[in-house]
Amino acid sequence: MQKRFTKNDEGFICLNCGREVLPLGYTSRNHCPFCLFSVHLDVNPGDRASECGGLMEPISAETDPKKGYIIVSRCRKCGAVRRNRAANEAKVQPDDINKIIELTVARTDPRKK
Repeated sequence: MQKRFTKNDEGFICLNCGREVLPLGYTSRNHCPFCLFSVHLDVNPGDRASECGGLMEPISAETDPKKGYIIVSRCRKCGAVRRNRAANEAKVQPDDINKIIELTVARTDPRKK
């Protein structure tokens, strides 16, 4: 049986905006806290088992009563859609809450699609 989550808390340079992203220190950092883009690296969170490697563009955000904000991203290369928990309350480089709110509005406002 394969684990559904592998802790892989590494820093990286964002392939979209070029900024340095530091590790969170408590869970896997999935996306850039500045532009919210990520790279399609995982099949299951943190496993780095995907061969795609495409840029994952944030397309919307939703709220979850237990998990907070969830960022929904689509791979520009293969079209895969993934949902990832936002780190807007992180002590190290929290996600840009204004960008998350914009994505939440885009999800609910038909004029933003």
